[in-house]
Amino acid sequence: MTSKSSKEVLELVKSSTTGLTEQEAHQRLVRDGENKLAEKKKTPIIVKFFKQFADAMIIILLVAAAISFGVAIVEKNPKEFIEPALILLIVVINAVMGVVQENKAEKALEALKKLSSGHTRVIRDGVEKVIESSQVVVGDIIVLEAGDFVPADARLIKSMNLKSEESALTGESVPSEKDASVICEQNAPLGDRKNMIYSGCSISYGTCVAVVTATGMNTEVGKIAGMLNTQEKNDTPLQKQLAKTAKFLSFIVL
Repeated sequence: MTSKSSKEVLELVKSSTTGLTEQEAHQRLVRDGENKLAEKKKTPIIVKFFKQFADAMIIILLVAAAISFGVAIVEKNPKEFIEPALILLIVVINAVMGVVQENKAEKALEALKKLSSGHTRVIRDGVEKVIESSQVVVGDIIVLEAGDFVPADARLIKSMNLKSEESALTGESVPSEKDASVICEQNAPLGDRKNMIYSGCSISYGTCVAVVTATGMNTEVGKIAGMLNTQEKNDTPLQKQLAKTAKFLSFIVL
């Protein structure tokens, strides 16, 4: 889309400067789905809780507690139950804290998604109206100004002194300048696509009119989310070193 003029892009997505009709927008929404990022299935709390015990040191503590309980039962000494009870208490508290931290992280992500969803101004049937960002479809004409979140990937049609905050995608610390009249190379890096704006970013300065070219999981941020959802969890170097240390300590303890 970056190597084509705005007129060519409008033809490709079968739209016009007057926007889609409500009927066409509804058909595309049914065909492509809502403009949302797919979410991974949530893990039940009970599963999260038991996952906290999948650690070498925790297993050793549980074995130690079991042995201590056995000794206490054999000796029939009530005082011997204190040590294993304390071990179990520590292990359970550790597991509960782990679950709480995971839930806090999930809630924080959900809050961020709600903040970035909001509403968007679009032109449909030649009339400007406000709709939920989740209802935006490919071909919609969106109108944005400073402070607005970009609801989907879009090719600029008109722009005036436009700058977009794209640090989430490009890592650049300053807003990127945008210009609807620019024609970029076909495989230009993301940060050099001056005629495009992207979902999840924001308009920091100026105004623009753009035509949506991708929504939901087909956006640039959606592709990143897709890779994160499908990628297997990899431990960090620190976690790998801690795992080795735990195994070594386990051997010493045994």
